[in-house]
Amino acid sequence: MVLPWHWERLGSCRLFLALPGTLCTRMLRQVLHGGLRTSFSKLGHFVANHPVFFASAPVLISILLGASFSRYRIEENVEYLLAPQHSLAKIEGNLVDSLFPLNRSKHTLYSDLQTPGRYGRVIITSPGKGNMLDQHHIDLVLKLHTSVTKIQVHMLGFNYTFAHICILDDNKSCIVDEIMRVLEELKASRSSNRTSFTIRYPITYLKDGREVYIGHQLGGVLTHSKDRVKSAEAIQLTYYLQAINALNDVVANKWETKFYETVELFQQAHPELKMYPFISSSLQSDFQKSSKVSEQHLITSLTLVVTLAILFSSMWDCVRSKPWLGLLAVLTISLATLTSAGIINLAGGKYNSTFLGIPFIVLGHGLYGTFEMLASWRKTREDQHVKERTATVYADCMIPFTLTTAMYMVTFGIGASPFTNIEAVRIFCHNTCISVFFNYLYIMTFYGSNLVFTGYLENNYQHNIFCKKVPKPEVLQQKPAWYRFFMYTHYNEESGESIEISSYDSHLLVCFMKRYYCDFITNTYVKPFVVLFYLVYISFALMGYLQVSEGSDLSNLVATESSTIAYTTAQQKYFSNYSPVIGFYIYESIEYWNVSVQEDVLEYTKGFVRISWFESYLNYLRRLNVTTGLSKKNFTDILRNSFLRSPQFSHFSDDIIFARKSFSEVEVVASRMFLVAKTTENKRKEMYILLDTLQKLSLTSKVKFIIFNPSFVYMDRYASSVGAPLQNSCISALFLLFFSAFLVADSLINVWVTLTVASVEFGIVGFMTLWKVDLDCISVLCLIYGINHTIDNCIPLISTFVLGKDFTRTKWVKNTLERHGVALLQNYLCYTACLIPLAAVPSNMTRILFRCLFLIAFVTFFHCLAILPVMLTFLPPSKKKRKEKKGPENREEIECVEMVDSIRVVDQITSV
Repeated sequence: MVLPWHWERLGSCRLFLALPGTLCTRMLRQVLHGGLRTSFSKLGHFVANHPVFFASAPVLISILLGASFSRYRIEENVEYLLAPQHSLAKIEGNLVDSLFPLNRSKHTLYSDLQTPGRYGRVIITSPGKGNMLDQHHIDLVLKLHTSVTKIQVHMLGFNYTFAHICILDDNKSCIVDEIMRVLEELKASRSSNRTSFTIRYPITYLKDGREVYIGHQLGGVLTHSKDRVKSAEAIQLTYYLQAINALNDVVANKWETKFYETVELFQQAHPELKMYPFISSSLQSDFQKSSKVSEQHLITSLTLVVTLAILFSSMWDCVRSKPWLGLLAVLTISLATLTSAGIINLAGGKYNSTFLGIPFIVLGHGLYGTFEMLASWRKTREDQHVKERTATVYADCMIPFTLTTAMYMVTFGIGASPFTNIEAVRIFCHNTCISVFFNYLYIMTFYGSNLVFTGYLENNYQHNIFCKKVPKPEVLQQKPAWYRFFMYTHYNEESGESIEISSYDSHLLVCFMKRYYCDFITNTYVKPFVVLFYLVYISFALMGYLQVSEGSDLSNLVATESSTIAYTTAQQKYFSNYSPVIGFYIYESIEYWNVSVQEDVLEYTKGFVRISWFESYLNYLRRLNVTTGLSKKNFTDILRNSFLRSPQFSHFSDDIIFARKSFSEVEVVASRMFLVAKTTENKRKEMYILLDTLQKLSLTSKVKFIIFNPSFVYMDRYASSVGAPLQNSCISALFLLFFSAFLVADSLINVWVTLTVASVEFGIVGFMTLWKVDLDCISVLCLIYGINHTIDNCIPLISTFVLGKDFTRTKWVKNTLERHGVALLQNYLCYTACLIPLAAVPSNMTRILFRCLFLIAFVTFFHCLAILPVMLTFLPPSKKKRKEKKGPENREEIECVEMVDSIRVVDQITSV
């Protein structure tokens, strides 16, 4: 019997000589895999030897660190969080502020162009689509204006009114919207029975001849006779406040609150009006409001996941049932999240509403790990010592769990790097890395130690809940029926044979997976339908993928029932025709007097409604019968001494910066004009196109100009900024999978994992678009999580199948589903249940979060329990059927052949 073994050994040597590289790689993989299993097995022994320490230390750390979270700070700067950090629009905005600060804006404070530190704004409409320009509505608007200007804020023994904190013009009077002067003149005209006063749209003229733009203040306009206003459905008023120091800012903040209350009281007193108030802090408060309105729903989610985790960990057998482990799984994840929150708070981090997604990511990471440990525990032999069983669980589960945790750290770590241009995404990824890391540590320590405690209870045949010793069958038969029901167990203590793993088959999900689902999904007649469903899935995903759009609309990140949503909807409805106002800034000295330069400037601004000193000045010269092609000195002198001193054009002095070159020479060194684009209700998409077109034009034009609007800082480079973290995470995941192919037991594992991740991510993006979810910072973070969630769930399935030998593909698919299918099913049901309450939260951000996370869970589940089991039955790797055992009559002949062959091999090696 020695010779056959010797022949096998020499056969391995011959294979090593023939394929040294392949064999070395395979041996390296086996050694590494074996070393990792041994290391985690020893870790399991260590945890089992010190269960009290590992159960108490994490709880103590969580209490100490989590206590600091009671005084967390909130990030209030929404622009800092959501606008791309490095963009041309921000640089241009800083240049605009340096050239034309707020105190040089004066009469041209357009609500769409400049929103200084503090302001109050309201849109006034009539629910019955009444004309806001009739006498009754004009009186109400003027009455509201009077009420607003009389608001008083008591501070330090003084009553501040709007007159004390408003922005002043050159005459030391409060700047008010031009629409107020239009309404006053219209009222005066009607009172004197004069019909000469007409309102034009979007540019009208006041009695003093001054040209004013009211496109952002008068909405839902119906015109006749070219541009004469017949009726209007909405009026917008804005009240700008000073915030030049800390005291002034506090007063302005309180005034805004009083403004909001005044508008609401006026609304109650005049139900014939519908008003939409908005203040400078509305966006920030509504952004954080998502956290407040989510509190009750998060508690419901926690209750559901705890209930289902306990239910899925239970079985009829009162000894082998593990309800406490289901509860402790959620408790472990909660402790890890609390610990990471405390560390983030101590490190100076500030909370924002995007953090709502972190607990769900940590929950998805932790639930599958704990359920896999529980499933592995069921496969261990009951006659083994608890320490041996714990070591086996760690050796089986911790390798894939460590690899998937490392993938989380890599993908989210790339998102937390300085390469990420959106601060909210970077902070989210940074905090997710911390949370996932502590989740991994707590599951390995706290949850593992509790597994040891329940193992001792199981070995002693103690009840899983009451810890009472379960009577033996002969004693139990003498008890009442209700007692026998609660104390039922499969008692094997007297049996001298080894305990079979089938003791756990009474678990409902285990029974379902083994007896029904494995045979169903591998049925020959079911496979074609699964493949057909997959083709349909790919088709719909492709249809959605071709319609992907980026969404930088901030209303997608605030609570649904909020002033931001109401105001934005009203503005989009009534003021989308002439919006937005874009500043056109010429930041260097040009030859304004040159006819060709004049033509170039007018050509660049062609197609817009223009509020321009330059065009008005050229028309002024023509009315004087003066050619526009003047000399430099004459052009500048007429501009300064005649044009800007006329009452109807004096407001243009804020738009021009003069500089003295010499004692007698003055020239225009910078100027600005205002352009209004006529857009539709799909303003956001048109703004993207407009920004891109004008930025390209500014880089190639002869005249050096920049364009700016406050919303540009959210749009410029947004697509590349929001897509970069996802792209970098995908690339890093692919690189990690590629290089780890040389370390895992079989490189086909990584091939299948990569294909599965690609299929899942493609489907999520496609169906996300069909479900009306744009590609913004929240959906991108969910897509990064989708990579890890897919790897979390599919690696155990794929590795078990690929490494299996001696059976057919179908048999190994069944074995794989029996080993890991129950944990997959438990994880999916618990995770989906905890997501359902998110759908009821009245917030756009949580709506996006729910849809993305639900798609991730469903598509991953569909792949792991349907697509992969079917595909693996007819795609590589191939499996060999188990060889038939040789009879005793054939063994001697085979050994003789092997002996002869071994002698020949020895001779060949000797000759070499």
